Amino acid sequence: MAKSITELSPEICKNLKGVLADIDDTISLEGKILPDAYSAMWKLKEAEIRMIPVTGRPAGWVDHITRMWPVHAVVGENGAFYFFLDESCGRDGKLVRRFMQDEAVREVNTKKLFELYEKLKLTIPQMNLASDQGYRAIDIAIDFCEDIPRLSDRAIAKIVEHYKKAGAQAKVSSIHINAWFGSYNKYECCRLLFKELFQEPIDEVKEQYLYVGDSPNDEPFFAEFDNSVGVANVHDFLDLMQSPPNYVCDKPGGLGFAELVEHILKHRS
Repeated sequence: MAKSITELSPEICKNLKGVLADIDDTISLEGKILPDAYSAMWKLKEAEIRMIPVTGRPAGWVDHITRMWPVHAVVGENGAFYFFLDESCGRDGKLVRRFMQDEAVREVNTKKLFELYEKLKLTIPQMNLASDQGYRAIDIAIDFCEDIPRLSDRAIAKIVEHYKKAGAQAKVSSIHINAWFGSYNKYECCRLLFKELFQEPIDEVKEQYLYVGDSPNDEPFFAEFDNSVGVANVHDFLDLMQSPPNYVCDKPGGLGFAELVEHILKHRS
């Protein structure tokens, strides 16, 4: 059973080198980044704690987030790539994009994903591509509740099964079903990021990092990190998880993220 975030020990907080966090319904709340959450990210930066968003959102969004948010790097499209600013290249830094697949492979896989979508659309006509699909570099995102009436659990399961049967990966977030071809995932991309940017083997330094999320697609991190935290809305999904977070905030979304950061910094002062 998950513990309250208040039980996250002072020792863990003092030794933290970084926070990895989902974005939708973890840093955001009801589709918005609240002042509390954005301020919390700046507080982490000021405390010299690395902030690394890990999201299913598209390359176009990740470009903006990397440039405009107080972050060290951003993992996007469920681990398809990470972006960071090379600050050795001037005051504002130069955007560096590190993909897990080369361009030719990405093009072939994208074509297959859309062929599968068109076939499935014949049997689930009410489903739609996510509104951010045009900004994606690799995966396909199918909206099941963000901009359309919520699809049934049966329809969601059918979409996931359709892509998995074709050999793709398919993950359900709080708003989208993301599918892609390739063995990469968010954790493997973070492994590469840690190796290349921080010169750290992620498996050997996990106790100095914390992951916070809200839904089943965060399970790989909940399973890997002892310091795993869910914002309060994770309660909606706990029955579906084999690896739930070890701690849960009292507040939902970005308010829970701010609550977590406040708890961390309280024990570092």
